[in-house]
Amino acid sequence: MASIVLKNVSKFFRESRIIKDVSLTMEDGECTVLVGPSGCGKSTILRLICGLEEADSGEIFIGDRHVDDLPPANRGIAMVFQSYALYPHMTVFENMAFALQVRKFKKDEIEKRVVDAAKILKIDHLLRRKPKELSGGQRQRVAIGRAIVRNPYAFLFDEPLSNLDYTLRCQMRYELAKLKAQLKTTMIYVTHDQAEAMTLADKIVVMRDGSIEQIGAPLELYNSPTNIFVAKFIGSSEMNILPISFVHNMWKLSVFQTQTDEQVSFRLRENFEYDTGKKYYVGIRPEDIEILPIDAVFFGNRLDGTVVLSENLGGEGFVHVNLKNGVTLTVKTKKNIAEQSGHAVRLGFSMDNCYLFDENENTIFGT
Repeated sequence: MASIVLKNVSKFFRESRIIKDVSLTMEDGECTVLVGPSGCGKSTILRLICGLEEADSGEIFIGDRHVDDLPPANRGIAMVFQSYALYPHMTVFENMAFALQVRKFKKDEIEKRVVDAAKILKIDHLLRRKPKELSGGQRQRVAIGRAIVRNPYAFLFDEPLSNLDYTLRCQMRYELAKLKAQLKTTMIYVTHDQAEAMTLADKIVVMRDGSIEQIGAPLELYNSPTNIFVAKFIGSSEMNILPISFVHNMWKLSVFQTQTDEQVSFRLRENFEYDTGKKYYVGIRPEDIEILPIDAVFFGNRLDGTVVLSENLGGEGFVHVNLKNGVTLTVKTKKNIAEQSGHAVRLGFSMDNCYLFDENENTIFGT
């Protein structure tokens, strides 16, 4: 195992700066998950670490070794790709053994490593099969096994589950979480899947346009996002964001006017002064909104609207509600959804479950 450190790393593709002066430390034995929209530079960082791309500036360290001038084979890194990248003419055993054979390991050692890895991944009964005889989940296990037998300093995973169907992806996510606990090896994992990030990560790195927006533990990012971008990106359902403007302080509350010509309020923060008429944003997570009858009394913030769509997903569901002036909010509920399109409803949410952002979309306060 080894820590991995990037110091002021930048990467250009032609005229475009894909990675922008990134500094990042991934601790020994830690699972770091990189998340962000397509094109933000997540996979490029993996390729820079393993040596498939060369940085234009900055330094990369694996353990105490400066590796910028080392070829990929000498970095001690094992990478698992989205596409599996198995040799179709080789058996599972041969695929997993190939890298060790190239490095001239003894036959007994190769067999021991392959069989041990296969048992961990529960594919020891598949060692004589070829990739075409395997399911997608089995192929991905072989790809992971091929990485495990090398006993690397670190594993790099580039969206390894994205080609699997939903059920297999959930199963493999569970298996990877167990594998992470068992191996205790440094891992860097790239994904678009919020459930994968929250389940696997010791630390999440949120990226945008080649730069790091925020670094932290999963619940830290969920509860204390630094800005609207992170707030909307972290969580299994995207946070609702509603533009508001400050009206006045009244008693122990700060009152704001919403885009829907209704008012919401928050507990007065005496150490912060709002500017009258200035634009702010309120953020409410879908799971923190309650659906009420249109005439219900609710001692908290409330907004009235009309159901436009209900999504029943079994044990949970989503209700999309149109408010005034073209505003739509999404509500996540674990109840059986009875609301039909066209129903008038009242949305209630506690002032203690809201986030407030300034005009630059940076967080003022959250839950």
